[in-house]
Amino acid sequence: MANGKIKADTLEHSTAGSLDTQYVVNGSAKVWERHNASHSLESSFNVSSITDNGTGDTTVTYSNALSAATQVIGGSAGNNDSNECLIVSNSRAASTTTTHRYVVGDSGGTYRDRAVNATLVQGDLA
Repeated sequence: MANGKIKADTLEHSTAGSLDTQYVVNGSAKVWERHNASHSLESSFNVSSITDNGTGDTTVTYSNALSAATQVIGGSAGNNDSNECLIVSNSRAASTTTTHRYVVGDSGGTYRDRAVNATLVQGDLA
């Protein structure tokens, strides 16, 4: 049995309206991950592994490469038992087409491991 292709410019839902497929291709996160303080992945998409580089310092490795190292990275971190939200920065090391590295720190600049850590990447797949 041969594999077929579905080609469409618009997706239409019976009650929610329609959506241009370019929005899906260009507007969807290409990588996302959530891990705990022990650096165990809780859930992810397009992530092959994460590396603990030290307190509050993590590298995320992608399963499928991006077309350029100019992706946009967002993130958040905090504890389950408080409303504390910490600063997440990807300026620790340059991103590549297959990784990004980020640190989690408090407003005083001290790196912290937190119970909930998450990042997402917007960009184009290779």
